[in-house]
Amino acid sequence: MKSTLADGVTWVGFVDWNVRDFHGYVTARGSTYNAYLIEDEKNAVIDTVKAQYADDFLARIAAQIPLDKVDYIICNHAEPDHSGGFPAALKACPNATVVCNAKCQAALARHFDVSDWKFLVVKEGDTLSLGSKTLQFFDTPMVHWPESMVTYYMEEEILFSMDAFGQHYATSYRFDDEADMPEIMQEAKMYYANIVLPFERPVGRALEKLGGLKIRMIAPSHGVIWRSHIAEIMAAYQGWRVSKPVKKVVIAFTSMWNSTRNMAKAIAEGAEEYDVNVHLLDMADNNNTTFVTDIMDAAAVAFGSPTLNMGIMPRMASALTYLRGLKPKGKTGVAFGSYGWAAKGSEEVAGYMQAMGMEFVCDPIACQFSADAATLAECREAGRALARVALQAE
Repeated sequence: MKSTLADGVTWVGFVDWNVRDFHGYVTARGSTYNAYLIEDEKNAVIDTVKAQYADDFLARIAAQIPLDKVDYIICNHAEPDHSGGFPAALKACPNATVVCNAKCQAALARHFDVSDWKFLVVKEGDTLSLGSKTLQFFDTPMVHWPESMVTYYMEEEILFSMDAFGQHYATSYRFDDEADMPEIMQEAKMYYANIVLPFERPVGRALEKLGGLKIRMIAPSHGVIWRSHIAEIMAAYQGWRVSKPVKKVVIAFTSMWNSTRNMAKAIAEGAEEYDVNVHLLDMADNNNTTFVTDIMDAAAVAFGSPTLNMGIMPRMASALTYLRGLKPKGKTGVAFGSYGWAAKGSEEVAGYMQAMGMEFVCDPIACQFSADAATLAECREAGRALARVALQAE
């Protein structure tokens, strides 16, 4: 495994091949917890790893330098997948000072007993000299926690970007040009959709701030390190930040006795009469993680559920609740569903969509028990209307 980023800069993180859930985010390809050692007259470590992998992390550092020669451990972000190794690291590295901003210091104090930790609190633009190497710190609040910051190695133009530009992606390769690029970009998109999507304005401010730096390499806290496709990931973030729509219609549904399924298929048939990409998702077979990734750049959507106990099916309720928290922008859609004795399912779906600020091409479409020819015709026309919206994308 090649772990050297530049002279005196080494990856010392942990590859988690087996993690499959990250507080509701399905990490089908695992993840990495990236940490970095910078050697100079003074030695600095950037971030740690999850608590249970601290021994592996410390062993990687010890393979490079004695642990009592670690002078600084920088905390870019207090979330436990990056800060969890701090107690073990500070016990093993007795001469280390924690470097972070004031908000991060307060956050760490809520996670750990920091009474005997040594802190160096930095603010926007501050620098730290290690000898011949200089680190500079920039606050990136709400990308994606309030205390978030990034660290910039000035001489080598390496941006240690914290969670920004990351991917939940386990690989024995460390760099973007060594692994499968389409796979990496899909994982980066999925990461953005499930973690960063609600923070459009903070991301915009961070991109504007960091755009003034000369960046030769981006070293995030998860996934591969960007050294050959920096322009591509920067451009992708600009598009994802505004949920830039493509000519795509996503139809997601749950069904009980196939009536809502047939309505979904009819909506898809109507949309497919136009030159747009149509995705038909049975949520019984799809997880929330891939669902929101598909939705992020869709121009038009349709969500359907039958009525169950005067509400909607639990699987669709889960998907829409997850999506609502991520606040997708600029969607136009339709709600639909079958019912037995009360047409509440499609109305509740429409309520979720309205709460997300979505526009509608028509009123909710509902049918009692099996969808008849008239209902299916109404669904096809809704699909056509959605496709016409999608054609206006890009």
